[in-house]
Amino acid sequence: MANRRVTTSDKTIMKYILDTDWIINLLAGNKEAEERIQHLDPDDIMISLVTVAEIYEGAFAYANPEEHLHSFRTFFSHFQLINLNLSIMEKFAETRSYLRRTGRLIADFDILLGATALHHGFTVLTYNKKHFERIPDLPIYQY
Repeated sequence: MANRRVTTSDKTIMKYILDTDWIINLLAGNKEAEERIQHLDPDDIMISLVTVAEIYEGAFAYANPEEHLHSFRTFFSHFQLINLNLSIMEKFAETRSYLRRTGRLIADFDILLGATALHHGFTVLTYNKKHFERIPDLPIYQY
């Protein structure tokens, strides 16, 4: 498993993974989201293919989905996209089982994003702390 913090000679670098709500806010021109993300190094911000699927799904709710897909593709081209793998799927299953047993189940997309973050040691950038706080040991961006 990768480390969430990489130490260089004079600073610690954190890696982040964007939740869908952050992307929606950024695409909508939300000033607060834009200001917060400007404090982070773009090379340290990742996007899961799970989040890409969730965003693409939203495009098909519009009369002209291709226009929105083009906008989304342009946005995603500025970030490293993270694939799923067997270790992430195992972490997803473990986490989902735990959340179901404790009566705290959240959406599968959120659990997959959390499992991806845990696998890679990323911190999740989300406005939906209420859901992500249910995933044990998941680092969430504190603003």
